[in-house]
Amino acid sequence: MPRSRYGEHVFRPEQAGEGARIDFGALAYDDVTMARLRDLGVGPGWRCLDVGAGTGTVSRRLLDEAGVESVLAVDRDVRFLRERPAAGLSVLEADVTAPDFAPGGFRLVHARFVLMHLPERERLIGALAELLAPGGVLVLSDAVDLTSDRATGTPYTAAMRAMWQGLRATIGTDVSWVPSYPRLLRGAGLHRVAAGIHVPPLVPGSPISRFWADTWQRSREAMLATGLLDDAALDGAVRYLESEECAALSAGMLTAWGWRPGEARS
Repeated sequence: MPRSRYGEHVFRPEQAGEGARIDFGALAYDDVTMARLRDLGVGPGWRCLDVGAGTGTVSRRLLDEAGVESVLAVDRDVRFLRERPAAGLSVLEADVTAPDFAPGGFRLVHARFVLMHLPERERLIGALAELLAPGGVLVLSDAVDLTSDRATGTPYTAAMRAMWQGLRATIGTDVSWVPSYPRLLRGAGLHRVAAGIHVPPLVPGSPISRFWADTWQRSREAMLATGLLDDAALDGAVRYLESEECAALSAGMLTAWGWRPGEARS
């Protein structure tokens, strides 16, 4: 199965329900993301870049709740962003891996669930750090796999292992390097580097449970190709997510941040 740029082979923006799948992930993680950004001081007067903005939930909350000056929302496909315009929100369809991607200097550069799907991750972190104005902060969030070899065997665990292996084979997703974010941010010349992890609870009917169920359906072909499970096992894993028997840890979201040296302009 050939790899596709940015994963269109698996997660096609034009496929019915893709916007809703992204929004389920947003419902699971946006509150945590916004709390972190507010703790970092993001607020009025800030010019922000939201990389891989998806449906734009974080971009709009930065404007509505944090009161930032402006947000440039960038994605490989901006159809969902254009459906929901907002004052102060600019939309750019662009390839963030391109050498000429240089939209200016920002007080905040934010990317969530983006770099884990892209090659040349270390170079990209350096490139994103270069987009910071002096005194600006780079905030990166990506998934951390908690289904280790010692994790209790459940239908969920089996499905997640097949998903990570299948996505790595088809679109290049690799979360194994995510815990190295702090080191990579320091290597990009940033300081005051720190990180934290959030693990949303798997509760029947919750946004994160619905997100994983939808994600497995879209990546079914890649998951089955690993040989780790069959159709019946995958269908069983979806049912397990919606049952009171579910007892597993969802993938965590690691968020790391670092500041560009210098004094920010007021």
